[in-house]
Amino acid sequence: MTGWKRTIAENWLSVLLVFVPVALWLEHVSHASGHWVFLASAVAIVPLAGWMGRSTEQLAERVGSGLGALLNATFGNAAELIIAIVALNAGYYELVKASITGSIIGNILLVFGLAAFLGGLKYPVQRFNPTAARLGATMLVLSAIGLVVPAMFHLVAGPGNEAVEADVSLEISVVLMVTYVLSLVFALRTHSHLYAGAAQAHGGHPSADEAESDHGHSHWKPGTALAVLLGSAALVALMSELLVGATEAAAETLGMNEVFVGVILVAMVGNAAEHSTAILVAMKNKMDLAVNIAVGSSIQIALFVAPLLVFLSYLIGPEPMSLSFTTMEVVAVGLSVLTMALISQDGETHWMEGVQLLAVYVILGIAFFFLPA
Repeated sequence: MTGWKRTIAENWLSVLLVFVPVALWLEHVSHASGHWVFLASAVAIVPLAGWMGRSTEQLAERVGSGLGALLNATFGNAAELIIAIVALNAGYYELVKASITGSIIGNILLVFGLAAFLGGLKYPVQRFNPTAARLGATMLVLSAIGLVVPAMFHLVAGPGNEAVEADVSLEISVVLMVTYVLSLVFALRTHSHLYAGAAQAHGGHPSADEAESDHGHSHWKPGTALAVLLGSAALVALMSELLVGATEAAAETLGMNEVFVGVILVAMVGNAAEHSTAILVAMKNKMDLAVNIAVGSSIQIALFVAPLLVFLSYLIGPEPMSLSFTTMEVVAVGLSVLTMALISQDGETHWMEGVQLLAVYVILGIAFFFLPA
């Protein structure tokens, strides 16, 4: 591949940055319809999330593997978190919860499904560490429990117990957050060998050239990486305000309910950069890394982002947010976790398993689309 072709292939997302000024122009100059503002800001967030991920990787390389992994974990879902915080501040709690649900099922079914399918087209069988995958599946079950119990409590307690539900959600959030912190200790310190991947498991480490080839870019100075991270985060926050503000108008114009918008569209926008990374490494037969990205991101959303949003609702929200998700959302998360647990048992995957995961995602998407508005 010639140099200019490689540059285009590696930086295709950057072309979409043109939608940042387009979204601002549509909102503040032409005062366009809400659905156009929604679509433009959604597309603009995709490359910004990619630049956030790229700068985070650059900073992580400078601080060592342990702290670097923590940095990647902290900022891995930054775009989704920023969108959710903006929606939380605006009082769109149903959209916040829908985006949480969408991120969890999207990473399990869509991200890993595409990774397994496209990687399987190139390699008949792709293997990964079954022990680490089963541990991830167990954490996903805990994540599902954290959503199921508040929903069950809401059904049992009945209406008029909103204050008690908020207390239950707050205390469950504390448990989930503590569990997430301990899971980081487990993955980064005491049992890091389980997450090292095939090359590291055999005592090897990727060279600088290999790492550069994987990420598709050269090394940056720490100051440059930090400036790109902060600048991208600020623009994501700006685009998120436009996105959230136009959600209702877009849903009405496009004939979609707000839950579908949050579960499918908003979650897909926030995860786009991460989607591409998992797929690319799977196509290089690095399925351990693909599994860690897909499962790890879902775990982080459920055990870190969701509790954090509950805590923040006491500070910036109109009222405390509970973890009481709708029945459809709870069922979707439960089925996604069950499917992933079954597929991760044998430590290998092929393209047909990718098809199965994608089929479950499409089925759930159809159900969410036809939910009554």
